[in-house]
Amino acid sequence: MTHYSKSTKRGIIIFTLLLLAIFVAPDLIQYFRPKPEISIEQWTDDEKQITEKLNRESGFSYRKNRNKKLYSRPLSRFNPNDYTLEEWMALGLSEKQSAVVLKFTSGKIYSNEELKRIFVIPEELYNLIKDSTYYPERVKNLDKQTEYKLEQKLVQVEINRADLDDLLQAQDISIFDAKQIIKTRDNFGGFYSLSQLSEVWQVTPEKIAVWEKYIRIDPENIRKININTASTKELSFHPYISWNLANSLVKMRSQNGFYKELREIKKSVLMTEELYEKLKHYLVVE
Repeated sequence: MTHYSKSTKRGIIIFTLLLLAIFVAPDLIQYFRPKPEISIEQWTDDEKQITEKLNRESGFSYRKNRNKKLYSRPLSRFNPNDYTLEEWMALGLSEKQSAVVLKFTSGKIYSNEELKRIFVIPEELYNLIKDSTYYPERVKNLDKQTEYKLEQKLVQVEINRADLDDLLQAQDISIFDAKQIIKTRDNFGGFYSLSQLSEVWQVTPEKIAVWEKYIRIDPENIRKININTASTKELSFHPYISWNLANSLVKMRSQNGFYKELREIKKSVLMTEELYEKLKHYLVVE
């Protein structure tokens, strides 16, 4: 067995450490060296084009779009009945919204009041286009036979009192849809707006656009709940009222006495303005 002196051993150890330092030092220097920041302005044109393409595909853009307007004014006066799907989309509507508008205009509209009733057109867009519209004149002096056919075709059903047979008289309402409408209506206690049909299972905006001409809503036929006598359980049965909100309303009544005005329920910390606007159609103070 070979024996080394202490000085020789120290020399071997030092030599080994120097070799390790020589091999490892470059990697350590590279690791701890600060990385230069490359701004978008330093990108080459090819890099920008490739990045923009990837961003478009992923739905992201490095450009700031916060100030981009969502809706546009029409370039000139127009007849909404003649506008195409692409032209409505150019104003800012989605493809589905544009398709719903075409459902309405396919049967002709004759005023801005009718245009405004198309529920998929946001108020912001309506305000941009209302001064640029023009409409055809209504057809007048129809013969008796034509008037009778139109009257037969446009028979309207009052949805808050209609039974299954009544709803099936309206065009394009299937048995399935009619049953779902009645089920949702009974849960609510009635509809106060046509837009609530969107809360019916499997009812789409396209269906509502077709039904709108054949369905009438009378808010007087809504079943209302007396806020001064209803229990927490009774209130919580309504789809718009959670159990916590129902409990809050009943506790407020117990502490402060009967409600004198319906708007007093706004004092509940669980009540939002949006929710109140819905519930005011279903609650009553008596």
